[in-house]
Amino acid sequence: RIAGIQSVFTTRKTRYTKAGAPVHDDLVNRQFSADGPNELWLTDITEHRTREGKVYLCAIKDVFSNRIVGYSISDRMTAKLAVDAVRNAVARRGDVAGCVVHTDRGSQFRSRKFVGALNRHHMVGSMGRVGACGDNAAMESFFALLQKNVLDRRSWTTREQLRIAIVTWIERTYHRRRRQLRLGRLTPIEFETIMNTTVALAA
Repeated sequence: RIAGIQSVFTTRKTRYTKAGAPVHDDLVNRQFSADGPNELWLTDITEHRTREGKVYLCAIKDVFSNRIVGYSISDRMTAKLAVDAVRNAVARRGDVAGCVVHTDRGSQFRSRKFVGALNRHHMVGSMGRVGACGDNAAMESFFALLQKNVLDRRSWTTREQLRIAIVTWIERTYHRRRRQLRLGRLTPIEFETIMNTTVALAA
């Protein structure tokens, strides 16, 4: 104090954003299982930096086969990102009426646009609690794999480079090469093919 020396470090004030009220009840209660396709979907948003700026990915996973049935990638984390992922999933899966779509309480999933998208396709919304990662743990496990196998492997110069890497890993590696213990050591594509064939033969 006598020498007039002062610290350059200051204490950063932490700002807590109060989560909005849920627009859906929690219909899953951490029971991440389904007897068939398009019964229960999980979705969430992750982000990663490039030298151009951030890339946001909204992915939707079918709990039945762990397949990523739809996704959207953008440089902005808006309601449109989530809505586009739903549209992509519906275009791929066809009849999805009655499917439960489970999310966290992010503003994108509470938006009128997202709720409207679910209603248009006669899907049912479900929403976990605030700050309870376990309420969407099965989706978080997919993002952890993506982080390990793609996002953290190198630094990314452009958003387009990262977008291509994400799509390639999902479609080529995760869906067709990565065998999962829960699926009987099958890939998501193999599991769905076998199960669909079994159902068709039984009918």
